[in-house]
Amino acid sequence: MNRSFRMLVSISKNRKFNIRMGVYYESNDLRKFGKIADYDKELADKFFDWYGAVFEEGALTAREKALIALGVSHAVQCPYCIDAYTEESLKFGINKEQMMEAVHVASAIRGGASLVHSVQMMNKVNKQEM
Repeated sequence: MNRSFRMLVSISKNRKFNIRMGVYYESNDLRKFGKIADYDKELADKFFDWYGAVFEEGALTAREKALIALGVSHAVQCPYCIDAYTEESLKFGINKEQMMEAVHVASAIRGGASLVHSVQMMNKVNKQEM
């Protein structure tokens, strides 16, 4: 186990740290999502219509879309989406191994996207060394 990971584990086990930090994410807030219409009904309606249409059966099944959404939820690190699409995936009979594999796929893409940008750094270093 590397030093950074050990530090993270140690911090997460420290109850005083967790108490001081509090909790920002409130799972009950997901139920309030529709209230975004209170501030702009027209745009909220357009968003929810589009969102609903995206998840209708099409070239992909609703089950496939739920699994994709679960992976993307982890990539964008949205706790609300993770909760919603974990539940949705379970409703479609997606098992925990399939869900974890989807999370690993999303993580690999996210990690790869960061690493591929190292080419820019290497180009800059190579130019400076000339």
